[in-house]
Amino acid sequence: MSVYKYEKSASLMERAKRVIPNGIPGHFNPTNHKPAGAYPFYCERAEGAKFFDVDGNEYIDYMCAYGPMILGYGYPKVEEAIVNQYKKSDTCTLASPVMVELAEFLVDMIPFAEWAYFAKNGADATNMATLIARSATGKRKIIAIEDGYHGSSPWMQNKSRIGISEEDHMETLRIPWNDVVALENTLDEHCNDIAAFISSPYHHPAFKDSVMPAENYWSDVHKLLNKHNVISICDDVRTGFRIDARGSHEFFGYTPDISCYCKAIANGHPLSAIVGKDSLKQAAQSIFQTGSFWFAAGPMAAALVTLKEIKELDIPTQVKHTGDQIFNRLIGIAKNNGIVLNVTGMPSMPYVRAEHPDGIEFHQKLCGECTRRGVFFLSHHNLFISAAHAEEVLARTEEVFNEALISVLN
Repeated sequence: MSVYKYEKSASLMERAKRVIPNGIPGHFNPTNHKPAGAYPFYCERAEGAKFFDVDGNEYIDYMCAYGPMILGYGYPKVEEAIVNQYKKSDTCTLASPVMVELAEFLVDMIPFAEWAYFAKNGADATNMATLIARSATGKRKIIAIEDGYHGSSPWMQNKSRIGISEEDHMETLRIPWNDVVALENTLDEHCNDIAAFISSPYHHPAFKDSVMPAENYWSDVHKLLNKHNVISICDDVRTGFRIDARGSHEFFGYTPDISCYCKAIANGHPLSAIVGKDSLKQAAQSIFQTGSFWFAAGPMAAALVTLKEIKELDIPTQVKHTGDQIFNRLIGIAKNNGIVLNVTGMPSMPYVRAEHPDGIEFHQKLCGECTRRGVFFLSHHNLFISAAHAEEVLARTEEVFNEALISVLN
């Protein structure tokens, strides 16, 4: 099996660096993709479970655009819906009726939801959620989990990042995951100041294994939040619709006050949403957040079809089953080669890590060699499964993984 070369990708990167800081900014920044030289930089096209880079190399995509793709790239029903909406209007002086239809569908789909708002990015949704919590409670501080990621706003970025100051974090209190005592102590210490507790349904930090909630964790958390009149915000941006069509909180057996969605909501088209209880509707009406393209109708039409497909086809069950299948097979291949492959988190979006005396560098090499052979794995982030990951894709993944593992062991 030959390994890929990236001549056109490298040339395009050199052009980009002259006019774009880093060539590619943010989470697509290639400095995150280690080892250097193992990854392409630019995609030419995508279809189903695959994408093709500018050098013509083909990849089975286990990042799914960092989560937004869930049905498959270019899913016909979704693309037809967005094109039909574009023919009528997209970004316009007035909102489109499809916004109302989408909000109605979400309220019907998510049991606790009584209203919905829309934006573009996950950070838009988490910011709106915190504003609503502050409006409803008259308090300012937010409790969040250590290493929990809720968007790129300064108040949620790591303090060590350039341009972020201590002042940005003055109203964000961090506690360890699965630590109910720490939550209780923080609530007691700041009893008159806490507006909300924000967390993902389970802990999925970058560069670390995912961790599920301990037994009774969410019920114990909500007893404390209710006692102190603190709003519960579920950040379902990454996990939403890959675990349960009704919202990931349903799978884990709790009911938040607000949930935030993005990623898979429109199968790759730019949209985010928050939904909430009726008790917070007046607070939601009182805040002001908006954006130039927040009312674009095309992505809303795409989302409406995507969510209908997710619900009707029970996509969460499908992608969890597929994830179980492929990663159990890879665990077996690793074991046959004397390697332990840790797979943590939900099967539909697991964090995968090969154990080795060389530590993370070994796993980085393994992911790089898989990528250079056509299976796109990243070492620092959880992977994603889509409905387009069919059996032929899984079989090819096994072949590539086996060869890549042998190459890094020799």
